[in-house]
Amino acid sequence: MRKVKTMRTVAALALAVGTMTGVTATQAQAAESAAAASHGCPSGYVCLYPGAGWNGDRPSHRYYTYGAHNMSNMYGTYRIFNNQTGGATVRTCTGYNGTGCQGYLPAGWFIDKDMTPINSITLQP
Repeated sequence: MRKVKTMRTVAALALAVGTMTGVTATQAQAAESAAAASHGCPSGYVCLYPGAGWNGDRPSHRYYTYGAHNMSNMYGTYRIFNNQTGGATVRTCTGYNGTGCQGYLPAGWFIDKDMTPINSITLQP
């Protein structure tokens, strides 16, 4: 009888530990997913927000693919947030098709910039 009680206790503990591990893994995955999307900008994207703020975590423009992206009718200050991964950078350019580019904004950084003279941005690895 004592052996059966011991086995039941071990089984109950194993089940409890397994359940706690499952909950912890789920919570960790949820936290990782929430951290990946920052200020409404999905992981891997470059996002632009009108004004010098986060616009309620609602970007007005999102870019994902590497290369040049032409812009039009963007005047005044925008917040540019580089939420790309793997060290990818973004540049602002005064010309179309990625010409006349300036500086590099590293992954994880943002800048408030007057977009009036900017006609394109480039995303690069």
